[in-house]
Amino acid sequence: MRMKNQAALLILVVGVIWLSGLSSCSQSGNKSASNGDTLVGKITLSGAFALYPMAVKWAEEFQKLHPNVTVNVSAGGAGKGMTDALSKMVDLGMFSKAISPEEQAKGAWWIAVAKDAVLPTVNAHNPVLADLKKKGLTKQKFFDIFISGNVKTWGQAVGNGSKVDIQVFQRSDACGAAEMWAKYLNGKKQEDIQGLGVNGDPGVADAVRRTPEGIGFNNLGFVYEMQSRKIYAGLDVIPIDLNGNGMIDPDEDFYGNMDLVMKAINEGKYPSPPARDLYFVSGGKPDNKLVQTFLTWVLTEGQKYVTEAGYVTIKPEQVATELQKLN
Repeated sequence: MRMKNQAALLILVVGVIWLSGLSSCSQSGNKSASNGDTLVGKITLSGAFALYPMAVKWAEEFQKLHPNVTVNVSAGGAGKGMTDALSKMVDLGMFSKAISPEEQAKGAWWIAVAKDAVLPTVNAHNPVLADLKKKGLTKQKFFDIFISGNVKTWGQAVGNGSKVDIQVFQRSDACGAAEMWAKYLNGKKQEDIQGLGVNGDPGVADAVRRTPEGIGFNNLGFVYEMQSRKIYAGLDVIPIDLNGNGMIDPDEDFYGNMDLVMKAINEGKYPSPPARDLYFVSGGKPDNKLVQTFLTWVLTEGQKYVTEAGYVTIKPEQVATELQKLN
């Protein structure tokens, strides 16, 4: 009798443990349902390197709120983002320049989501770095380096005796950074930029970093390190002599860290272009509820991550305008 009672007790205990485990599995497997979240599905994005780090941050935070949603983000240049969006290869393209009339005619729909800027970059061991930091370069000097090719040596650039040739790097992929930099240089286009073509923002930054005589241009997030907010090792920024007086005045000297540049962009001290809005684009207004929810979140709660990720928030009145496009 005693053995039968022990066996019955054992069966009872095992049963309780099994039911407890079943309950636990049910709760963990229905995680989103337990907190009222009904969003399920996948969102795909591709495109501009300029917006890629920001989009990754948004994807991470959105997935934390909605564990049954996957947001896949891939870079490849603004041109790829627009092409993929118009062909419906992705839900959203990341785009870093103004949407052209031709793109609009093909059905492009867009909203602005953040702001950043393109900066002229040089190697940290540039042979005339001290003069560059003191004097900067005017828009005309940048034009003569990147467009006309009339300035070929660093001595010509800063007005000293250096005979070192300038090695210009530009983007080989269709991109917003090159388009905005060319537009700043007297309204030119990407194809007007001279120099050795390199693919992607990381490619240009790496080429300049490995070439003491090199010059290029990069989006803000590929010049400054996110955590320290300092310029990446091996790179430096050429200050723009905005008033053309041959020297960098105190109110033109805002390149020491990422936060100073962002403040200058926000206040309009850094010119636009090459500062610019960044966009999500799609082939027509998105009709997918999940995508609509993501875009609404980006323009509302998601804006709190913009500064942290090294970007400039769009102004409240612009947010209201962009939200209206979703209604």
